Amino acid sequence: MIDITKDCATVTEYVERWAAECPDRVWLRDRAGDEFTEWTWAQALDEYNRVAAWLEELIGDRGARCAILSKNRAHWTLADMAIAASGNISIPIFTTLRPKDVSYILDFAGVDYLFLGESDNWEAVQGILPEHVKVITLPGVEWDKAIRRWEDVTEAFEGRRPTHVCQRDELLTIPFTSGTTGTPKGVMQTHDSMLIPMIRARNVFAMRVHPRFLSYLPLSHIAERQLIWIQSLVYCGDVTFNEGLPHLLRDMASTRPTYFFGAPRVWEQLQQGILAQFGSQDKLDQALAANGEAVGAKIRGLLGLDDTDYLLTAAAPTPAALIYWWEKLGITLMEGYGQTEAMALIASTEENRRVGSIGKPAGGVEVRIGENDELLCRAEGLALGYYKRPDETAETFVNGWVHTGDKARVDEHGFYYITGRVKDYFKTIHAKFVAPVPIEAEFARSHWVEQQCLLGRGFSKTVMVCVLSAGGQTANQAEVETDLRELVAEINEKVEKHARIGVVMVSHDPWTIENGVLTPTLKIKRETVHDKFGGQAEALAHEAAEQHKILFAWLD
Repeated sequence: MIDITKDCATVTEYVERWAAECPDRVWLRDRAGDEFTEWTWAQALDEYNRVAAWLEELIGDRGARCAILSKNRAHWTLADMAIAASGNISIPIFTTLRPKDVSYILDFAGVDYLFLGESDNWEAVQGILPEHVKVITLPGVEWDKAIRRWEDVTEAFEGRRPTHVCQRDELLTIPFTSGTTGTPKGVMQTHDSMLIPMIRARNVFAMRVHPRFLSYLPLSHIAERQLIWIQSLVYCGDVTFNEGLPHLLRDMASTRPTYFFGAPRVWEQLQQGILAQFGSQDKLDQALAANGEAVGAKIRGLLGLDDTDYLLTAAAPTPAALIYWWEKLGITLMEGYGQTEAMALIASTEENRRVGSIGKPAGGVEVRIGENDELLCRAEGLALGYYKRPDETAETFVNGWVHTGDKARVDEHGFYYITGRVKDYFKTIHAKFVAPVPIEAEFARSHWVEQQCLLGRGFSKTVMVCVLSAGGQTANQAEVETDLRELVAEINEKVEKHARIGVVMVSHDPWTIENGVLTPTLKIKRETVHDKFGGQAEALAHEAAEQHKILFAWLD
């Protein structure tokens, strides 16, 4: 039995260790239909070392910025490892980013090389690709302007490895935040800041040796890289890469991940998929009433969540109603908290859990509430700061404390609750602040809606803009409106007068990454919602205030 409590200092040291101790054990697994391609620890080490040796020969080991643009595949991780092993720095690029955002990141980060895999936005990106950026294609991709193919490099450098020796404090990667507001910021990560949070989380996640992971959320996001890639190193786990989101349920069922992370939007979409299987919430309720244990087991098997150690929901507020819905199926979602600047800070455990709370601080993490109720955290393994942004670094990283930008409260038992973003609070025409997140969480109790955003900056009343769920799309409009009116009336009884909802605007069109309302990490861009609906919302809010009643607007 291997010892997972023995820590390594760098990501390369972990791979070298497992390649020595269990060389034939599978680490990475790609899927294409019913065909699987696997890499053992030894095979992976050999392959990325060849590319690292080539990179070192080509550009040295002085921290050149090398971008990765690819869907989640084994070669995303192998390219990441090769860049690290050669002493250079990876710049992850989301495959859903608009060309202007890609152009900004490439220019701002000073990228000279780009590893190109399958990417939905490549056709648009190649039109803005700077001439000096040299492209290396990953297997499965051909581009006639590429300087080398990955396969050609691995063939030419057989048996080679780099001379560079990674250090725990050297710059490893610069992921760019998804940018719910403003321009994306590059967050500088070292080996320490990538590894320490996941080592710290061992006592929280309580995972087995050799866990099974499914990588399906973008690897350009820090959470996916740490929770999947880094944890596979810490626990000597194996990673299966989802062929594509249309195949998510198939890949979940076949992988049977023992650890699974989903943003709230993912859990909502899985919920809608289950309801579609049963036909409606009423039919699911009837099935659960008849034989809840059998129905729960069937659904857990369908999702591949029938042998799990920890199921995490994070990255955005998770409505309590959604968590309770999953509990009826025997699936316990654990809320947690971290951000690109500092991961694995606060989390729920089986022993310490309150629905609606992000949990208690992980071991070694100090937490306090600062001015404006802002959550401040201090721990080992923090990011170095923001690339080329010393002023913003100084604002966020203060005397070892990370100013998270999130508002929070703590109860008498030490459980922490996120109440919103400091910058998300707004004042209505009454010049009093409104916290949108708790109100949105209450509204999310309705099974007729699956996305919601509260507007109201300078309005006479607050306005809830929402998107119908799959069930709401086919339901009788009058029934939906009646139920939502009753819900709004309940909410308005609980909140202060200036925060009461005066208007509900209902849309059939979902908010997506493609239409610009969601970030690549599935967070709602409040400013975009305001830009799209704010004018109409403000006029309706004024009308609602004059008529002293709740107004409804169907947008489609």
